Amino acid sequence: MLELFAATLITLGTVFFIAGTVGLLRFPDIYCRLHALTKADGLGLALVALGVALLAATPGAALRIALIWFFIAVSSATCGHLIARHARLAEGGRHD
Repeated sequence: MLELFAATLITLGTVFFIAGTVGLLRFPDIYCRLHALTKADGLGLALVALGVALLAATPGAALRIALIWFFIAVSSATCGHLIARHARLAEGGRHD
């Protein structure tokens, strides 16, 4: 039963990754693309990490998966912010 629940979470995470990729390819401007990609990938990563953590052999392995998720989530948010800031500045926006 646990394996089925974990597989469902991993599959749902994959669906969110695909949705984020479709948004990246289809949306009209960088801000919409970034929003779709960061939100969908953030949720997709959380679901995949949770599914994999449920299948982890030891609590230490589950903790490492949680740490990987945390650091990727922080770096993704930071990169998304920097890309949006660069795009705004390239359009002639004000400097903060």
